[in-house]
Amino acid sequence: MKKQSILCREDGFTFAEILVTIAIMAAVLPALLKVFGDTARNVSLSDNRVTALYLLKSQMSEIEANGYPEVGQQSDVIGGSIFEWESHVTDIESEEIFGLRRVQLTISWEHLGKLRSISMFTYIANRETEQQQNQ
Repeated sequence: MKKQSILCREDGFTFAEILVTIAIMAAVLPALLKVFGDTARNVSLSDNRVTALYLLKSQMSEIEANGYPEVGQQSDVIGGSIFEWESHVTDIESEEIFGLRRVQLTISWEHLGKLRSISMFTYIANRETEQQQNQ
């Protein structure tokens, strides 16, 4: 009769190895989730900024296309209900150019409870006044 030898098999993981793996995952996983969450928020903010920039350019083009703007302030909602535009038109005193006005346009929106905005300004001269002076 032959004796069967008992072989020690090491096919699986020990309980200690599993506990170490779980501890490492518990330490690393929250940091990874925070990185992914921050990235998602930054992508959303970037999308809103790009949209606001396009809306800003579009609205400024519309103001310039309408000709010489009236002095004052206007505002309205644009691009759905998220974005709001506001324009300020003021007279500029200039010795060389008569009828010069400064137009400042601001697009604002709320992102994660904070008010965000982007602005630009331009100067528009009254072309009718220029033509009358040249004649």
